Amino acid sequence: SLAELSLAGQHRRGHGAMYAGLNRGRIDVDRLRTALAAVPVPRAADGRIVLAVDVTCWLRPEAHTSPGRVLCHTYGRAKDAHIGVPGWPYSVVVALETGRHSWTAPLDARRLAPGDDAATITAGQLRDVVQRLISAGQWQPGEPDIWIVADAGYDGPRLALLLRDLPVKVLVRMRSDRVLRRPAPPREPGTMGRTKRHGDEFIFGDPASWGTPDTTITTDTRLYGTATVLAWQRLHPRLTHRTAWIGHAGVLPVIEGTVILLRVERLPSGATAKPVWLWASIADADNNTVNVLWQAFLRRFDIEHTFRMLKQTLGWTSPKLRDPAAADRWTWLLLAAYTQLRLARTLVADLRRPWERPAPPQRLTPARVRRGFRHLHAQAGTPTRAPKPARPGPGRPSGRRNTRPATRHDVHIVTRNDRPKSTPRKKPSTTPRPRRTG
Repeated sequence: SLAELSLAGQHRRGHGAMYAGLNRGRIDVDRLRTALAAVPVPRAADGRIVLAVDVTCWLRPEAHTSPGRVLCHTYGRAKDAHIGVPGWPYSVVVALETGRHSWTAPLDARRLAPGDDAATITAGQLRDVVQRLISAGQWQPGEPDIWIVADAGYDGPRLALLLRDLPVKVLVRMRSDRVLRRPAPPREPGTMGRTKRHGDEFIFGDPASWGTPDTTITTDTRLYGTATVLAWQRLHPRLTHRTAWIGHAGVLPVIEGTVILLRVERLPSGATAKPVWLWASIADADNNTVNVLWQAFLRRFDIEHTFRMLKQTLGWTSPKLRDPAAADRWTWLLLAAYTQLRLARTLVADLRRPWERPAPPQRLTPARVRRGFRHLHAQAGTPTRAPKPARPGPGRPSGRRNTRPATRHDVHIVTRNDRPKSTPRKKPSTTPRPRRTG
């Protein structure tokens, strides 16, 4: 908790000042974002910058007086069921790194307000991050494009269209029931009617529709055993004026990319490995590019380790804050602290437990760096001024009830009025077909 954190030797103020600083303090977020972009950014093995984006939630189920809460998607909290828990969702962008560790470089975090379109907010967030990296000199013309890796909850073709004017490529995971289209065949002479915009179907769940892959790679991995990769070029989804594309003016575009099917022999946990479908906004990815793409997607899971580090070790979701603005300040403080740990990982000594194995300086985990950072912090000093002596206020007299109770706020739930009028609720079909999404 914040009260326990204020008792640390490095903290020179009381717990009251800790909460007051979060509730009424000020952080220049724009300058902090610029400073994070100017810090050396990790790169992939081929020298390019790989960004990962995902949403993590600060669950606040009992905070009835906290505004801005929405239903956050959680898994495994009730008999392995998907349920919604009220909380504050945050969209976080990090730069991925190579090597046998889970270090990442957080670059931005934004809280999703009730009613926000996650795709639009994410596209604007990624645009700002890429532009700050370019302004800081992290990317120069002639260097490899920046890759953006995301999970299945993001619309990859839409992100590729919204960021088409930037030197970026998008790599996302797709559901296993998707249906894409091949390029339209050439128009035969003498035919009548409108020119076709889409070719034959490519059904993820029907191997008979796949055809011969353009790329086939088989390699042995340390964690997953034998990995088999198949890739097909120039596949695109057939877009319609609904969901995210309902407000698109004019003819819907044809966004081609490369579809990658990844099969592995085993998982590190011993569970059964399921095929993974990926879509990259590179229409004609060659063998070398495909080989790097599927490995870049596996590095995306490092962002999950970063979330666990922030929540379990650094105590991101431990404070019981009421104001979402205070939660934003605490979030940025932890991102700055995590960045300091990343920069100091080669400067601290390895304070390992007796049962832990020794690790070289370049292989120290974030938790081990945090143990030794307190010795480095004493030598680095602090820019803050010494606290002035003061006494806490008397507070509310004992036995007197609170005459100004806090306002209670409901959790934002998508209702019928929030849905567009052009997308009415569909009735369940009496003759269901195998599930497939275009």
